[in-house]
Amino acid sequence: MTALRSFLAVLMLLGLGACALPTGANRLSPEESAELRQKADRAARQFAEVVETVEPVAERMCRERREDDRCAFRIAIDSRGRMPANAFQTLDTDGQPVLIFTLALIADMQNPDELAFVMSHEASHHILDHLKRQRDYAAQGAQVYADAALRAGASKAAVRRASEMGAAYGARSYSRQFELDADYLGTQIARAAGYDPLRGALYFDRLPDPGDKFLGSHPPNAER
Repeated sequence: MTALRSFLAVLMLLGLGACALPTGANRLSPEESAELRQKADRAARQFAEVVETVEPVAERMCRERREDDRCAFRIAIDSRGRMPANAFQTLDTDGQPVLIFTLALIADMQNPDELAFVMSHEASHHILDHLKRQRDYAAQGAQVYADAALRAGASKAAVRRASEMGAAYGARSYSRQFELDADYLGTQIARAAGYDPLRGALYFDRLPDPGDKFLGSHPPNAER
């Protein structure tokens, strides 16, 4: 996705959100409406600029580290206005990486460094092949737990439950390390793209701390 297309997409989506003004006593004043539109415009331009600078660096590092050719990053926007602030990495039908950002996350970014860090972090998940590794760990966990249940003489239903539990445990076992590894590589990508990753990582200071929960998917903010 080019910077121009990114700019137009975000501007249109955020602009439409800005046009949906409340009625009655809660209606925005002309000044408030203008300020909201300016914020949408700044967010759109910032997103387009970060896409334009981060994507080529992420693709280059991907081609240096991966043995396959699955490095054609596509950066997309989840236009559902009620979705919470979030960004994640997935794959398209050809196995190429897709990075998805919600409107709430784009609007929440206080500077380009934060957005570049998050974008680089999500790109790193693909470069490090975390989705496949997570599936592999889930399959291994499912097999280990199912075998243990079978040896114990468990019923078919109990074996199935054990397999599901093992898959969940296996998938979660390394998720915290995956996040830290993506932070590390994401820092390198953001810096190579011309951003300040330390300033970008301050975004975590505004997030609720996941703490040190058993099988938590993300490490405590202090570790990051």
